[in-house]
Amino acid sequence: MRASHLLAVFAPILAAAAAAQPADVNYDETKVPKFVLPDPLLFADGRRVADGKEWFGKRRPEILRLFETWVHGRCPAPRVRLRAQTLETDRNALGGRAVRKQIVIFFSNDPTGPRMHLLVYLPARATRPVPVFLGLNFRGNHAIHPDPAIRLAEVWIQDPRQKTWIKQTAPETTRGANASRWPLERILQRGYGLATAYYGDIEPDFEGGMRYGVRPLFFRRGQTEPADDEWGAIGAWAWGLSRALDYLETDREIDARRVALIGHSRLGKTALWAAAQDTRFAMAVSNDSGEGGAAITRRRFGEQIHHLNARFPHWFCRNFRKFDHREDDLPVDAHMLIALIAPRPVYVASAEEDRWADPRGEFLAVVHAAPVYRLLGRPVPELAEMPPVGKPIMDTLAYHVRAGKHDITAYDWEQYLNFADRHLKAGRR
Repeated sequence: MRASHLLAVFAPILAAAAAAQPADVNYDETKVPKFVLPDPLLFADGRRVADGKEWFGKRRPEILRLFETWVHGRCPAPRVRLRAQTLETDRNALGGRAVRKQIVIFFSNDPTGPRMHLLVYLPARATRPVPVFLGLNFRGNHAIHPDPAIRLAEVWIQDPRQKTWIKQTAPETTRGANASRWPLERILQRGYGLATAYYGDIEPDFEGGMRYGVRPLFFRRGQTEPADDEWGAIGAWAWGLSRALDYLETDREIDARRVALIGHSRLGKTALWAAAQDTRFAMAVSNDSGEGGAAITRRRFGEQIHHLNARFPHWFCRNFRKFDHREDDLPVDAHMLIALIAPRPVYVASAEEDRWADPRGEFLAVVHAAPVYRLLGRPVPELAEMPPVGKPIMDTLAYHVRAGKHDITAYDWEQYLNFADRHLKAGRR
């Protein structure tokens, strides 16, 4: 079998394997233990945060350091001036409805080193810089839309017979394969641009993939593995999102003050962590991000810490493994990750059948992040009860649970566009 067809043949097999769930997963609310969440507005010494000055000056950095130390690891700043090369600009894309740009961003001075291919679409008739949704994709830029002009990505695939990973040009049959998750025409129609990149450009998503990604660029002399409190793959992907924003800031057709991060599943975890670290992002959207993202860890419902560390040991820093079966000892939880983004707007969304991601846990994280937003003078909805399916609640914080499974759908996007209209239109920031 030719290598160019491996992805099409083995993708369903790999997807099924990834979806397999361990025997000790809990889906019974009566088995959720009693727990006490750490208070984001209490300093480590027990004193209560009095105002925004104390939040930004001391408590927020305190919480950020906890996430860096115990969950995601420390992400370094770029050591070199990043170089971007424009491969294409088409001002008559999609039948005249869009401007399409394809850019390669080099992460080091080595032209053969890791690089990220950024695909940008902007509304063709925009008369001023536009707000943009920025998110990473799973299968390559060509998979987000059937536009034949999108360059086929170099993607990582595994041959399950050989148990080896290879990088190759994706087959033409995968063009537009994930288009349902990226309703490009609707995004453009609503006045927004879209920027996306393949997450495997930053670091491939398998154990051992680090050596092909950006993390080794920052190793000290003689170092071969990250320290226990240094970044995992999610940290690397988040770092890549910030480098994409570095480029967007240079494009005069984009209002880089109005860039909304969006991510689904593991890339929803990534979007939250990127927005928590980089305050330039104006808004964050977490779609079905679950454990390690928007779901309360201490609930021990659906995916848990030990599941993450067993199945995806490369995602988080090594210190995170110390909390397998010890969730109550973790000094942070998901509500504090959302609180780090305050006062910027955050939308968390769940799917009714996606119990693995714990919809109730995601809702409760929004509830318990709200006091930080109130302290900072931002309006937040009263969230006494989880809303019914298909009934979004929106303010500076927003949440919905929709019918269906683990996915990002046109319904989800319509709510995110409505939310962006509240916060990003007309230069709002």
